[in-house]
Amino acid sequence: MTARVLIIAGSDSGGGAGIQADIKTVTMLGGHAMTAIAAITAQNTMGVQGVHAVPAEMVLMQIDSVTADIGVDAVKIGMIGSAQTAAAVADRLARPDLAGAAVVFDPVMVATSGSALADAATIRAFEALLDRATVATPNRDELAALGGEAAVLAHGCALLAKGGHGDGDTVTDRLIEPDAGEVARWEAPRIDTPHTHGTGCTLASAIATGLAQGMPLEPAIARARDFVRLSLLAAPGLGEGHGPMGQQAVRNDGLFTGPALNQFTLPTRDYAASLAFYKLMGLTQIVDSPANGYARFEAVNGVTLSIHVGETAAAGGATTYLESGALDAWVAYLARRGVRFDHMPRDEEWGWREARLTDPAGNSLCLYQAGEYRRYPPWRL
Repeated sequence: MTARVLIIAGSDSGGGAGIQADIKTVTMLGGHAMTAIAAITAQNTMGVQGVHAVPAEMVLMQIDSVTADIGVDAVKIGMIGSAQTAAAVADRLARPDLAGAAVVFDPVMVATSGSALADAATIRAFEALLDRATVATPNRDELAALGGEAAVLAHGCALLAKGGHGDGDTVTDRLIEPDAGEVARWEAPRIDTPHTHGTGCTLASAIATGLAQGMPLEPAIARARDFVRLSLLAAPGLGEGHGPMGQQAVRNDGLFTGPALNQFTLPTRDYAASLAFYKLMGLTQIVDSPANGYARFEAVNGVTLSIHVGETAAAGGATTYLESGALDAWVAYLARRGVRFDHMPRDEEWGWREARLTDPAGNSLCLYQAGEYRRYPPWRL
């Protein structure tokens, strides 16, 4: 069954954050998004011009409407609108029809533009939501306002302490469990872009989708982080301020267990001729390495195609690439069932993790995991 994700959050008229970012994220990751709008905002990339909180009774009616008919596997909570709504939602989530749903709580207090989205009373009311949450995903400033790591963990939920608002060239996110301490840590280069509106909403919704699909928390977070980074890299550059992300451009990027058929490498004897040909075909060149006889192109649907002079050409055939977000587990599964590999998964210098094998007809296959490095390597043109 398609994963059912209920989003309780505010609406962003500019389409960058809130309900709009949530729906795009859940949809692109294969879930079904349902909404209970807690607030209506007038906002764009420059800031928030107005906020209208939806009465708590109407928020509850939206929740009851979808749970009674469609059902809910996970809940994502973002901008909550008022202290009264926060208390009412926390009480509603405790009822039997939602008791089994995972809850991802993104304690939204301030928009990317700096505009306040929660008053002091609402922030105090967040404690009831933390009591029900599976995981809370505050940024650095929100975590401080909630009283710090110990205060959040005291509610019994896991904490994803995000590093996006920190300093330095590396972003570090830490998953902390109440009884186990830090259980996972992710580090990645900071993406230099002003178009970060909706990062927190997108991350929380992506995590909720993973939990709704039956993923454990840690891999759900790992996939969600990949989705956020790809969305940042694909930001369309709209608006004069903090623009929206590009969730709609994240496709064929190996975000599922797999396999995704999204990369081919073709042999060539004439680098320049092949380069000109595939440009003429309308593909966008994203990697150019004439010294290595290698170039990569991207199609409009996110699939990539490479040309390569050298070993691939000498072998006399193309190589088909199948990507998985859980490469090692996939390869281990195949190996247990008798599939023979030329080499097992290993990290390559170009940032991919690859295993190589041939099919019964002798065709070359590469099973791999690349994340953002397939379409957005550091040396992308």
